[in-house]
Amino acid sequence: MEKENLAEPIRLKEFEGRISRGEKIEPGDWMPDEYRNQLIRMISQHAHSEVVGMLPEGAWITRAPNLRRKMVLLAKVQDEAGHGQYLYHAAETLGVTREEMLDALLSGRAKYASVFNYPTLSWADVGIIGWLVDGAAIKNQTMLAQCSYGPYSRAMVRICAEEGFHMKQGKEMVIRYAQGTDEQKKMTQNALDRWWWPMLMMFGLPDNVSTNSNVLKRWGIRTRSNDTLRQEFINELVPELHALGLNIPDEDLRYDEDNDDWLSGEIDWDEFWRVVRGNGPCNKERIETRRKAHSDGLWVREAVSAYASHMEKRSQL
Repeated sequence: MEKENLAEPIRLKEFEGRISRGEKIEPGDWMPDEYRNQLIRMISQHAHSEVVGMLPEGAWITRAPNLRRKMVLLAKVQDEAGHGQYLYHAAETLGVTREEMLDALLSGRAKYASVFNYPTLSWADVGIIGWLVDGAAIKNQTMLAQCSYGPYSRAMVRICAEEGFHMKQGKEMVIRYAQGTDEQKKMTQNALDRWWWPMLMMFGLPDNVSTNSNVLKRWGIRTRSNDTLRQEFINELVPELHALGLNIPDEDLRYDEDNDDWLSGEIDWDEFWRVVRGNGPCNKERIETRRKAHSDGLWVREAVSAYASHMEKRSQL
């Protein structure tokens, strides 16, 4: 035990040297406990977000306006389920089990993106979520595709490619409706009004109050700050939304000519924390839906387990 303690600083130096050289850390490699724990927290929350994120849009599958839109939405929701699977697998390489992660989600101990605790009130929400919410996710995920942990990085490469299609689909919908009938324009503006602020919250707390930013940057898990990513996305969105005749629901939004930035008003972080702590519009509904799905799928898990056990016994005969 004493020799292990003495070796710890040497291992840490070698570990950080690998990261600074751009090498990937793999499951069998030595890593600090905090690095492992931060990754388990991040990847499992990301996986939960993908799975819970199926629910707001999934509610509109049976109400899609035509067959093409229904097929597109079905494909997207299916993609999100797949993303959750990739991420749960990546987290499992760190020693946490699928059962432990799901238990944390269903018991309310684990978090997921707070944006998915808001209701989808109209069909236009599907387009706004695709463009804004998935677009914000891509900002974070393209950064994570470069992270220092190999399995997470590789999972993000495929996820980003698929999320890119989701964003384009959402953008195409918003453009069509913003240029459509008066009713479609009104529906689209209403959806934008409701999703704008939750979308900005997706990037996380401001850099000056975020408690995990320094260690995540130090070890190459995140390479860019919350505020930097949020500002980049605002700069991209505002001109395009204005060009469509849509109004940003931010009375304090202003253009800074010196820095070529669109500066946002103050985000209501009190609302953010209310939702994170379980008091958002749909928190209880989302968890109850996941609990029911988990319970309804018990027979499938038991059947698969029994079959695997049977095949293992046969192989030993």
